[in-house]
Amino acid sequence: MTTLISGQAVARALSRVSQALIEQKETLTSLDQAMGDGDMGITLTKIGNALLPYCADTAPDDLGKFLIGAGMTANRAGPSTMGTLLATALMRAGKVIKGKSELTPQDLADMFAAVDTGIQERGKAKPGDKTIVDAVHPANEAFAQAIAAGVTLAEAGAKALQAAKNGLDNVTPLRSKMGRASWVGERTKGKVDPGCAAFVVMLSAIIEPPSASYSQTI
Repeated sequence: MTTLISGQAVARALSRVSQALIEQKETLTSLDQAMGDGDMGITLTKIGNALLPYCADTAPDDLGKFLIGAGMTANRAGPSTMGTLLATALMRAGKVIKGKSELTPQDLADMFAAVDTGIQERGKAKPGDKTIVDAVHPANEAFAQAIAAGVTLAEAGAKALQAAKNGLDNVTPLRSKMGRASWVGERTKGKVDPGCAAFVVMLSAIIEPPSASYSQTI
């Protein structure tokens, strides 16, 4: 029997993501400051505060429209580099599932792939540049492989989250090559990329129980 994910489940997951971003404002700000900018926590908190009422007030009857609307809401609330990437991710995911009120695991895999492609295209970054891509891309690959292998959705999610964490760890020793962090040069070596950290926070909120300690994932 195919597992179906309801619209309400998707809305609840997005609400958890929003709450996690708000809770991790100081941590994400601190990581971003170490890389030369410092506004990521503030931006993502604004987005979280905008998405919470959106999720509460918007019926997820058509999940494509729901996620596209969430992306537009995020873009208005936090029109920065990370805000644009998050908005792109939501809207690309929404386009894949337009007209659907329930999702299959394969739908989720297709959405994940669209998010990965969208973030790389919009950010003009690739794996190894030490950006959010280095968490998103391996997580997408791990999730797709797990779904294709027929494992449970919980197992696939756990594999994706672990891949995202591994991706973060793998690029931490590297020098940042993109954005303002690249200006800091050699000093970015050994520092956690805030984009990777933000993605781990968001994916943790989706995959793990709401009571999970998001700070432990960074």
